Amino acid sequence: MPSARTDPAHGLSSDRAVVRPAMTDAPVQPAMDGQPAAELGRLSGRGLPGVVLRSYGLWYDVQLTGEPRVLLATIKGSLKRFRLRTDPVAVGDHVSVIDVGENEGQIEWRAPRTGVLSRLARETNDTEQVILANADQVIFFFSLRFPEPHLRMMDRFLVLAEARGLPARIAINKLDLAAAEPGPDGAPLGMGGARALAEATFRDYAGVYPLHFLSVAAGYGVDELRAALAGKVTAIAGPSGVGKSSLLNAIDPTGERLIGDVSAANRKGRHTTIGTQLYRIAPETFVADTPGMRALAMHAVPGEQLPECYPEFRPFLGECYYDDCEHLDEPDCAVIAAVAAGTISQERYESYAALRREAEA
Repeated sequence: MPSARTDPAHGLSSDRAVVRPAMTDAPVQPAMDGQPAAELGRLSGRGLPGVVLRSYGLWYDVQLTGEPRVLLATIKGSLKRFRLRTDPVAVGDHVSVIDVGENEGQIEWRAPRTGVLSRLARETNDTEQVILANADQVIFFFSLRFPEPHLRMMDRFLVLAEARGLPARIAINKLDLAAAEPGPDGAPLGMGGARALAEATFRDYAGVYPLHFLSVAAGYGVDELRAALAGKVTAIAGPSGVGKSSLLNAIDPTGERLIGDVSAANRKGRHTTIGTQLYRIAPETFVADTPGMRALAMHAVPGEQLPECYPEFRPFLGECYYDDCEHLDEPDCAVIAAVAAGTISQERYESYAALRREAEA
């Protein structure tokens, strides 16, 4: 698997590198994983390494490492026993699975997680529901036209990625629609004019996050984005209608989603609602469509952590007159001074202030 180190005891990837530790979920956290990696299920010696692609209630598609087979698997009872305020197995997990025949299996072990995207489970305030485990980065996918970009929604997504220590990128699709619009001289803007419009619309994010300008329909910018995905596990999230499915089809020319036909699938939950899906685009490149990102709750990020979740604020944190400055209306605030100087954009600051007040309401 990409970016993984291998545990010599059993050949499974048991740890993954991230840019910095997550602020809300450490790689092996007793409150979440509950047990050290070696105790997260007992190894039989017959297990095969793999990664979880999809889940269907009590059933999981597990892509075996180094071969094309996908096993439809359940969880071994000894592994279920260690559930402590988190899902025992989730999409993206590295697992050991026993092949029991007829393309079915039993998950006996999972590796500790890093780079977790999660939300609070329903009707709880201390139990996480994992959307994607072991992500290396996240791409927030928006469009320039139809629908119009919702920048405050994107700021919420970016804060959640920062809070979990996940590197983020921003992709802007549908430049072709703007290219057909008339410019000042009445002639169509063209792709160059549409890109200039997109750069102006997202100017507050330039230099803070990598930006990708795309027309998936025209093939514009797709190769550049594909290169940014190579060798990584990437979560893609964004509002409906921006072209995420079209992007997945464009970056995977074979069209093979590796969620293939598994025996007895119709009897075992394939008709149920599907959440996150992990697609193998290349041998060491995986992309996850994560619709659950839209439901992530902002209260998972405490107000005092929000300043660190705006990367452009970081050079000024600790420079304020008051040590406990909230960067809202305090005198001699270094962040507010940076806004006044134009170093931090007014729009991004107003986004922070709104989220800070919401978090502390």
